[in-house]
Amino acid sequence: MAPLFDLPLPELIRRRPDVLRPADFEEFWRRTLEESAPRRRLEVVPVETGLRSVLTSDVAFGGFGGDRISAWWHRPVTREPLRGVVVRFIGYGGGRGLPHEIDTWPLAGFGQLTVDSRGQGWKAARPGVTPDPHGSEPSVPGHLTRGIESPESYYYRRFFVDAVRAVDAAVELGEGVPVIVAGGSQGGGVAIAAAALSSRVSAALVDVPFLCDIARAVTLTETGPYRELVEYFAARPGSVDATLRTLSYFDGVNMARQADVPALFSVALMDRVCPPSTVYAAYNWWSHPDKQIESYPFNQHEGGGPVHRRLQLEWLERRFPG
Repeated sequence: MAPLFDLPLPELIRRRPDVLRPADFEEFWRRTLEESAPRRRLEVVPVETGLRSVLTSDVAFGGFGGDRISAWWHRPVTREPLRGVVVRFIGYGGGRGLPHEIDTWPLAGFGQLTVDSRGQGWKAARPGVTPDPHGSEPSVPGHLTRGIESPESYYYRRFFVDAVRAVDAAVELGEGVPVIVAGGSQGGGVAIAAAALSSRVSAALVDVPFLCDIARAVTLTETGPYRELVEYFAARPGSVDATLRTLSYFDGVNMARQADVPALFSVALMDRVCPPSTVYAAYNWWSHPDKQIESYPFNQHEGGGPVHRRLQLEWLERRFPG
């Protein structure tokens, strides 16, 4: 088990760093979303999973550039109306998985949209089917440095647009019930972006998020995925300033400043993948006053695990009782 390595907890709780925020940050995202207006109708095809309490469909919707993005749509078999829809984004390297793999949410009365991650899904435990058909200059294997030469070509520009369109799909599938974005690690970072960029999100569940206070993260951790940036900088030492400027358009701290919905965060103080100071940086900049962060002092990147899931259920029950 890794020892504590980041700032002491009292300093973490107060930490609100001045992360580089480009003057055209809001304009960049307004233009990006306008240019990627939906170009594909929602496709919904029921599939058989062997599960009797949950109905599942294979869903596709238009993401960035009209690219076809796949997802699983799970809803409980009940006559009761949905309490809401949880849009789940996946951790780094994973995809939407197999159709019978569901989380707790449908069992608690929520619909669940599990969104594929474009170009990822290479992990056997969470396979994916959505390609990323856009090219890139030379990059470190993985996706963190793909297209990083400019904000316009960067991989996460496409991914964040996909996340906004996933929220639109969830609104349609849930027939207007509240939409909650959720995810851990990469999924947590994407959930922050979706909450910031979409006006149709009602709440966010953000666990040990990736892509927050990135300039600090790369100086603290030697593990992946941030390791990809370290290797990229080592090969291109003259590119550091320009690359960090590109990343500032995607940093969860800058996104959190305009995420105006209730949020529940989790952070693990022994997490060397997403260091706790970077998580607190995003949390402390979160703009909505209804926010809470749960700290797990002796946990690593697994965060609070099932203990935190129980807390999430209680948190949602108070806000979306159904």
